[in-house]
Amino acid sequence: MPDQAAIGVFDSGVGGLSVLREIRARLPAESLLYVADSGHVPYGEKSPDFIRERSQRIAEFLLARGAKALVLACNTATVAAVADLRARYPQLPIVGMEPAVKPAAAATRSGVVGVLATTGTLRSAKFAALLDRFAGDVRVITQPCPGLVERIEAGDLDGPATRRLLAGYVEPLLAEGCDTLILGCTHYPFLRPLLAQMVPSSVSLIDTGAAVARQVQRLLEVSDRLADGSPAPCRFWSSGDPLAMQEILPVLWGESATVDRFPD
Repeated sequence: MPDQAAIGVFDSGVGGLSVLREIRARLPAESLLYVADSGHVPYGEKSPDFIRERSQRIAEFLLARGAKALVLACNTATVAAVADLRARYPQLPIVGMEPAVKPAAAATRSGVVGVLATTGTLRSAKFAALLDRFAGDVRVITQPCPGLVERIEAGDLDGPATRRLLAGYVEPLLAEGCDTLILGCTHYPFLRPLLAQMVPSSVSLIDTGAAVARQVQRLLEVSDRLADGSPAPCRFWSSGDPLAMQEILPVLWGESATVDRFPD
């Protein structure tokens, strides 16, 4: 029988909506639950212990609402918490994020790849391991992007402040010859239109949202838990200001919805 239970997705804020969109596009029959921990955004500046505690709290909340799978739609949360959650819930499909080093290394023609990411992701052992495993002879230049997540959380995707901030991060990478840019935070795909104005058309922009959606599909197929038929409306919670998230949902999600307060 089809499994109509929902997929639970969470992020430090609204960035994970970029992943949620990919899941909905690939698995339109699935019901979805989404928690934005916007009261504690950005995770990139928080300690691993803090992020693990928040991830566990949110996972318990989603599981209490019947989630059949969890998606950590946040690179920083994945680094800090995915191993712990998999150990706690060994029978539960749990999918995390990681910067797209492997496809970027395969895509580059100049041999120089730039990475836009949070400080927490770039300083992690997991990111270092990705470079060791997949970068090979490719030169990888990392660029922490403090302040960028906050601009996206505020719904400023192309205003002067966001343009100045993003240009300051991208221009040094282009000057070094990068022809491939990894969007190493789930917030950053929302800046693709702005990035397209800043970089030559020959520069590839790579993120992992679609790959995560494929992995969710694969794990649900293996466990025979794919849904069929009409999904329930997506439900949203925020630990920040629910009304602020409601205002930005039509832009980032593509439609309006009610956002409830996440019970901290």
